[in-house]
Amino acid sequence: MANWTTDDIPPQTGRLAVITGATGGLGFETALALAGAGAQVVLTGRSAAKGNAALAAIHAQHPAASITYEHLDLASLASVREFAGRFAREHAALDLLINNAGVMALPTRQTTVDGFEMQFGTNYLGHFALTAQLLPALRKGRGPRVVNLSSVAHKLRAAIHFDDLQWARRYDAWGAYAQSKLAMLMFALELQRRSDANGWGLLSNAAHPGFARTDLIANGPGEGGLMGTFSRVALQPLMSHSAAAGALPTLLAATAPEAMPGGYYGPNGLFELKGHPGVAAVAAHARDQAVAARLWDVSETLTHLRWPRTEPEQVS
Repeated sequence: MANWTTDDIPPQTGRLAVITGATGGLGFETALALAGAGAQVVLTGRSAAKGNAALAAIHAQHPAASITYEHLDLASLASVREFAGRFAREHAALDLLINNAGVMALPTRQTTVDGFEMQFGTNYLGHFALTAQLLPALRKGRGPRVVNLSSVAHKLRAAIHFDDLQWARRYDAWGAYAQSKLAMLMFALELQRRSDANGWGLLSNAAHPGFARTDLIANGPGEGGLMGTFSRVALQPLMSHSAAAGALPTLLAATAPEAMPGGYYGPNGLFELKGHPGVAAVAAHARDQAVAARLWDVSETLTHLRWPRTEPEQVS
C-alpha cells in the first residue's frame, strides 16, 4: 500500500460504478481514474451543464471511456427515489457505489426540501436513502463495494446530537458538518456489520481526502473573511494537496484488493491532511455500535425507508 497511486488500480473493465457529486472536485477525479481503468461510470450531480462538461473532460483524456451523467439532488428524497428508479430500469446490477457528494460548513442554517438541516440531509441522509434503494442492484454486483466519504472533522467537536439532529435550536456550521461526516463514517461501519449479519455480500468502507483543494470551501464557508484568508494564504500552501491526490484514498478503498471491510483510508502525512493514501485513524466515538444502531433506526424513520432484514429462524 506504500506510495499507492492510480497506477495501482486493478483493471475495472466490466464493473459499473455510481459516483455522487462527480461533476467536479474529488468526485470528478474519482470518475476520471475509474473510467481510465475501464469501469463504466455513472456521474451524478445537480447541473446538466457541469455534467456535460465533466463528460467532455473525461473523454478528452480517455476517448473510449464508458461514462454517462444522471441528475441526482441528494437534498431531495424525491430526487434520490427518482434516480434509483431510473437506475433500476436501466441496470440489473451495480458493482461500486461511491457516496462522495457533500456541502461544508454553510454559514447560515439551510434546510433541504424535506426539512432536514442541509449538511445532515445532503451529506448523510441522502446517501443513506440512496444506498438503501440501490441495495438490490448492489447485491447482484460482482464483489460489490460501497465507499462513504468522511472527514478528519469526524474527530473534532463531533457527536450525533439525537436531541437536535437538525440543529434547529442553535446552529453551528462546523458542528453540523462534523456531525454529518461522523454519521457517514458510522454508516459505513454499521453497513458492513449489517451486511455480514444479513448476507448482503457488501464490502463497505470509508475514506477521507485530507485537506484537498476543491470548491467545497468556496461553496460552503467561502474564501472571504479571516478564516478564508488564513486558509488560503497560510494553510493551503503547507497543508493541502490537489483534488487528484485527495481522491486517492477513495480510489484505494474502492478498488484495492487489500482494502478491508469496515476499513477507513486517508492521507498518511501530518495530521492526515495530505500525503500518500493509507489506513486512517478512526475516533473511538465513531466505533460506538449502540449509537450507530440508533442512528440507523432514526435514519430509517426520517427517510421513510426500511432496509431488508433476515427474519430469525422459527424453532419447531
